[in-house]
Amino acid sequence: MRNLTLAAALLGATMLGGPVMAEEDLRIVDEPLELTIQMNHARYPRYKEDWPVEQIARELTGIHLIDATVGANTRTDENNGKTEALNLMLASGGIPDIVGSSRIKDFVNQFGPEGAFIGLNDLIEEHAPHLKAFLDERPEIRSAIQAANGEMYYIPYLPDGKYGRAYFIRHDWLSKLGLEAPQTVEELEEVLIAFRDKDPNGNGLKDEVPFFARQWPELIRLVTLWDGRSSGSDTYHDFYVDNGKLQHPYAGEGYRDGIKNLARWYAEGLIDPEIFTRGSSSREYLLSENLGGMTHDWFASTSGYNDSLGGKVEGFQFKAFAPPASVSGVRMEEHRRIPIKPDGWAIGYTNEHPVETIKYFDFWFTEEGRRLANFGVEGEQYTMVDGQPQFTEDFLTNGKPVNNQLYEVGSQLQARGYFQDYNYEKQWSNKYALEGIALYDEGDYLIDQFLGVALNAEEQKVYDKYWASIRTYMLERQQGWILGNGDVVADWDDYVATLNKMGLQEVLDAMNSAYTRQYG
Repeated sequence: MRNLTLAAALLGATMLGGPVMAEEDLRIVDEPLELTIQMNHARYPRYKEDWPVEQIARELTGIHLIDATVGANTRTDENNGKTEALNLMLASGGIPDIVGSSRIKDFVNQFGPEGAFIGLNDLIEEHAPHLKAFLDERPEIRSAIQAANGEMYYIPYLPDGKYGRAYFIRHDWLSKLGLEAPQTVEELEEVLIAFRDKDPNGNGLKDEVPFFARQWPELIRLVTLWDGRSSGSDTYHDFYVDNGKLQHPYAGEGYRDGIKNLARWYAEGLIDPEIFTRGSSSREYLLSENLGGMTHDWFASTSGYNDSLGGKVEGFQFKAFAPPASVSGVRMEEHRRIPIKPDGWAIGYTNEHPVETIKYFDFWFTEEGRRLANFGVEGEQYTMVDGQPQFTEDFLTNGKPVNNQLYEVGSQLQARGYFQDYNYEKQWSNKYALEGIALYDEGDYLIDQFLGVALNAEEQKVYDKYWASIRTYMLERQQGWILGNGDVVADWDDYVATLNKMGLQEVLDAMNSAYTRQYG
């Protein structure tokens, strides 16, 4: 068995302020048990046995995970949701005891019923009381992760909290120009025009970029201002639920009208001319150079620029504002944290210890396990204050991103099945983020999400036959229209006819068949 000396030392450090096992006896086996694991995620391409969090979990439970990752390539195939590493693992002929990965849901729901992964329903019912309690309290989660045969094959990463992205605007620019935060789409257009024409950065150049986005699909999100939709979940270009039926947003008239106006805004210089090419550095560059005016992005990280740029850009204030009312008066925030991700872990069919493994999965849903998964090691990343984990001042103020520090010790791993605690993020959200969240909470702008479906073999055959080419065509036309290659209104009837010829209705029928079966 592996040497547990370092784990014991780390455990001892956490016990200086009190016993770490105060909640309950978390030991699963009397003698240490080794289980192999494949773990892939964009942020950590393979499992590390020396993660401090894992070593604490090992000492508490007696379960010792051994890295058996095949390949470390985590480039995701967006058309079918499988990673190359998972396919390499399957092709190698050996599936480890535990498989943890980003975008594992579709993979295990396809190959689980074929025998590659162990069904978890009975194991959870009989041996995982914390997991069972969680799923009993949230039946929609249970429904969402089931395969077409009703069996669960993976335990997901479960985000916490309601809010993700919001509209942000330069309040210092608004003040300089004598403007207020826009309340309607018409007022928003007037503000963007003013940002373009009235030199709010004061350098005498017409170099302001009124609207920008790190991810170009956030531009498409603006079709909601003309009563369109861009997605039904926190995954771009996804299906959405409309009166109990699944539809695709890129076939609706509101979307058509939104694209028409976004193409006009782009032609008039209200949108970043490099919106499709500038990439993830756009927010950092355009804000630090005092060029960017408005975006739609995450609360915590975007609000953080008020701290990092406050002393570099005079008067800098980049604050959240309420979603502008659409042309019909609807205020909508389309993006929210989805309660379930397609990431997580499963039990391989060769696993000779499924009971011990499901108990190990259950450990991460105990109070101690959840705290370990979210906050790291007590005495290192956090201390307990009034019964609650509190990140240390040194941890929060050392200049390193909080998430990255947690990944480095084995915390906040999305290829692990666990329930996130939003309090971990709240602790490093500044006052601007918290004020923005309060604003959105007061307005109740969030809408319900599509949690996904599990297709049976026939439905999957239809989906695989048609969807990839349909999606490619939709995105090609979308970008072309915005860039001025065609007119969406003039082209619309032909576009819809082409979608139907390509099999869109067949895909929708298959998706709705699965949706009705899964959610009733």
